[in-house]
Amino acid sequence: MRSEVTKERLKNILHADKEEMNEVTREACVADFSRVAGEYFEPEGEVTMSMHRGRSSYEVTVTFRANRVKNFSLVK
Repeated sequence: MRSEVTKERLKNILHADKEEMNEVTREACVADFSRVAGEYFEPEGEVTMSMHRGRSSYEVTVTFRANRVKNFSLVK
């Protein structure tokens, strides 16, 4: 019986560790992705992010439109 209680407690702890992203964290995450997108592209409009929870992981999609790609050039 004690073993079942321990298993259930661990299951609850692991589930809580995989909580959905709160709004403050989501805004910070999108802001970070927006900054990085601006380093490699010339974004047009907003960066959006969607998350879908699977059985054991999340699928995260970051989407934005870009007018151009910023290529790096070597200085010789």
